[in-house]
Amino acid sequence: MSCRDVAGRRRDMSVLINQGNVVVIAPAGETAVLSPLEVGRLRAALRDAIVVAAEME
Repeated sequence: MSCRDVAGRRRDMSVLINQGNVVVIAPAGETAVLSPLEVGRLRAALRDAIVVAAEME
């Protein structure tokens, strides 16, 4: 999912599943700045990942 760093440059975050755990990969060493729409997308991605992780247990 798209975001921006504190300097306004476009960056990406990822939400993955690894051995039943939810992994959020943020821009390396940076702070992600999310708009309200991007926060909604992060919430949806985390919700989906939790469902998949729970099914793996």
